Parts: sequence; structure tokens; C-alpha cells
Amino acid sequence: MSGALLAGARTLLYKEVLRFWKVSFQTVAAPVLTAVLYLLIFGHVLEDHVQVYPGVGYTSFLIPGLVMMSVLQNAFANSSSSLIQSKITGNLVFLLVTPLSHWAWFAAYVGASVLRGLAVGLGVLLVTVWFAPPAFAQPGWILVFAVLGAGLMGALGLIAGLWAEKFDQMAAFQNFIIMPMTFLSGVFYSVHSLPGMWQTVSHLNPFFYMIDGFRRGFFGVGDASPWLSLGIVATSFVAVSAVALRLLATGYKLRA
Repeated sequence: MSGALLAGARTLLYKEVLRFWKVSFQTVAAPVLTAVLYLLIFGHVLEDHVQVYPGVGYTSFLIPGLVMMSVLQNAFANSSSSLIQSKITGNLVFLLVTPLSHWAWFAAYVGASVLRGLAVGLGVLLVTVWFAPPAFAQPGWILVFAVLGAGLMGALGLIAGLWAEKFDQMAAFQNFIIMPMTFLSGVFYSVHSLPGMWQTVSHLNPFFYMIDGFRRGFFGVGDASPWLSLGIVATSFVAVSAVALRLLATGYKLRA
């Protein structure tokens, strides 16, 4: 029985990966282009005026932030868009009649989200190499925060997809929660350059720790301890995953 469930989870994962890869021009190439446009605009304007870390140009500082921002946003978009589309088109019923457990659903949706997030992030990194060759001071942190951050956002996207009943609800979730928390996480600046009150606010944002921990892997320096960042991101992942699993187990808004 467990072998059959594992095979089912693998099949669902394959279906989710195939779903975004069949339209990779939209799901992978378009986000890469968006990140490059951010780099061209902010890098051109601020390269000669801002230096966050000694010996690190602004363009070099900006690239890891854009890579991680792309990973997070696309990991969230993958699981959330898949669920809401399935609910609205009505094909979710074909999954509901399978004997898949909530663990299998979670592993497939979040696993596909991680793969899409990493694919987009790698694409951004490869395209931006021409602007500033990356330095991999502590590559272990890069991998840990990329995978953990993508997993966290995939699980959050799962919650959003379960909660939303129409596309404008999903858009509101993304525009009023995900986007502000991403842009206020230190992607384009160091939080140490902010006034005291806004520094405190930034440190309450878990996205800040994902961005800062990921960027430390490139330069070996950051605005917070990498172990503190790891603890906060890991705790957030466990908490969000527990909520997502609970909603899946109870069939929240999945069954009429």
C-alpha cells in the first residue's frame, strides 16, 4: 500500500512539474527577464552611489537579492496557481477520488514549487553573470536558504490556493502580503541603512532572513547571524507546513 501511495505522489509531482514546464516561457523565462530589468534599472542608477559591504559593488550586492526574490515569488506562484486553477476549472475532482494522503499532496505540490523556484533562480543567476561574476564565499548557505525558502513559499502558496475561491482573492493575497514582504526584505538595500524603527520592522519580516542568509553565501557577510536566520526560516517552514498539512487533511475548501 505504501508503495502505491509513493507511486501516486511521484505521479502527482511529475504532473505538477510538467504543468509549469510546458509553459516555461511564461513560468521561467518571463520571471528571469523581469529580474534582469530590475538589475539594469537599479544597477545603472545606484552602482556609483551605493556600497553596502566593503569591496562589494552595488550590482554584485543586488544580484543575490534578485535571485532569491525570484525563487520565493515563483515557488509561491506555482503551488497557489495550480490549486486555484484546478478548483475553478473543476478538474480537482480527479485528484480527490485518488487514495493519495495529505502527505503525498503536500510533497508533490511543494516539491514542484521548489523545483520551479530553483529553476527560475538559476536562470536569473546565469543571465546576470555577465553583469557581475558571482563570488561563492559560503556556498552551503546558498543551497540551504534557496531550498528552505522555496519550500516555505511553496507551502504558503498551498495555503493560499486552498483558501482562495477565485483569482482576485489570490491576487489580493499576492499583492498585499507576498509582494510587500518581499520588497521590504532587503532585496535592494541593506536594512542597516534604514532608520531605527524600520530596522526593527524589517527584523520582524521572515523574508528578510531568507534574503540575508542567501546573500551571505555569496559574500560571507550579512546583516544578521546566519544561524539566527536559519532558525527563523526553519521554524517558519515547519509552522507553515503544519498548517498546510492540517488543511489538506481536513479537506479545507477542497470538497463541496
